[in-house]
Amino acid sequence: MAKFGLSGKMMAQPGKRDELATLLLEATAAMKDVKDCQVYIVSVLPEEPDAIWITEVWSSAEAHQASLALDTTRAMIQRAKPLIAGFEQQIRHVPLGGIGVTP
Repeated sequence: MAKFGLSGKMMAQPGKRDELATLLLEATAAMKDVKDCQVYIVSVLPEEPDAIWITEVWSSAEAHQASLALDTTRAMIQRAKPLIAGFEQQIRHVPLGGIGVTP
């Protein structure tokens, strides 16, 4: 089964990037307990004061979809919604390997 990757730019409400990034970093702690999540990285874009870039690698697309039904994920999404202005870019990809990506 092919791995599933998702990378994208999330836009925070003006002036709320740091608050949203902190919340997303909390989500990374919860993802450590999800065995199918291999990579979950939260980054800020220095040139864009409201932009956050998220990179995820999952064992499969189904595992990613299942993670959206977890209570911890649903609670985080509800907390994050008021801070999110939208998504400007979302790229699905098939990771082949690398540091942090298991076979």
